[in-house]
Amino acid sequence: MDDDALAGLQAAYQTAPSAALAEVIIRELIDRGELAQAESLYRSLLADEPGSQSEEFNQQFGISSGELANASREKLRVVEKEESVAVVDMDRFRQPVTDFGDVVGHDAIKKQISRKIIMPFQRPSLFSRFKKKIGGGVLLYGPPGCGKTLLARATAGECNASFFNIEISDVLDMYIGESERKLHDLFEKARAETPSVVFFDEIEALAGKREHARNSSSSNIVSQMLMELDGFSQNNSQVLVLASTNVPWAIDPAFLRPGRFDRVLFVPPPDKAARAGILAHHMKDRPGEQSIDYELLAARTSGFSGADLANLIDMAADEAIEESMSSGKELPITPSHFKTAMSECRPTTTEWLTTARNYARYANDGGRYDDVIDFIKRYGK
Repeated sequence: MDDDALAGLQAAYQTAPSAALAEVIIRELIDRGELAQAESLYRSLLADEPGSQSEEFNQQFGISSGELANASREKLRVVEKEESVAVVDMDRFRQPVTDFGDVVGHDAIKKQISRKIIMPFQRPSLFSRFKKKIGGGVLLYGPPGCGKTLLARATAGECNASFFNIEISDVLDMYIGESERKLHDLFEKARAETPSVVFFDEIEALAGKREHARNSSSSNIVSQMLMELDGFSQNNSQVLVLASTNVPWAIDPAFLRPGRFDRVLFVPPPDKAARAGILAHHMKDRPGEQSIDYELLAARTSGFSGADLANLIDMAADEAIEESMSSGKELPITPSHFKTAMSECRPTTTEWLTTARNYARYANDGGRYDDVIDFIKRYGK
């Protein structure tokens, strides 16, 4: 059976699940050596239809009668809960958008996003003539606090699209099958309100490598997420799925093939010019904003993330407030306050870059981490 035939069977099973169809798919997956995915499908089938168990498959996957009894009890709890399951309300996740004017630095990334993502949304007829899909998946990765979420919001604004920020806790559920149902409902709502941008932060919680999954439920969530990204019988046109992660090496490789998260962008720590702009932005309307040499301060904060810089200014403000209280009069923030704050601040990106360097050297399949290598070479991190 070729890949297209298997994908067709999986699509048919998603639309109209049946034990017979599941058995065909499971056997094909076993023949291909994809045992984790086969076991995941079999356990999902047992959760929905406990009477569909197969002694052959039980032995293949090492499933005991005790496990089946526990699964049956879980199923009963799910049935009891189903009456209270609420329809997903996308307004809960809707957030205001911004534009690239509010994103300091990251000029190279903004150019890539404009060319590969925003342009298709702005000129859909041109791209449809060339049979180019509008939407798809984009994975943003890099150290924490460097603006991945802000870039996602700005991308939605530039596309004139609705922006839905999905927290992982909004998807994961203790009851069997509920996480998959929530994911499906989220995508269905997004498809009904196009153009739309769905943003998943810390996507590794939903898209982690299946061989590291602690139970079949985690593997089922990964499979459901893959099906939603593929669209199958649904139409994902004009639905852009943005995701961010600090640990791209933890993402299941199946997510990174063409048609899913096929565009992977590295969001590095801000460069010197960007750091100066970020510092000036966070100092705006604070006492002493005109007396600070932002270029000099930026030169001394190499490796600081945007969040680190915001924290630095807050600490300098704390120093100014403390001195104002001691002197009995309001004093502005001065370079001396920044000097004191700098002695207590350290860049949080250093550890991430050290880890990323190792992956870039020894696990750079297909040049995935070439941008990390280039950054480290340029800035000596």
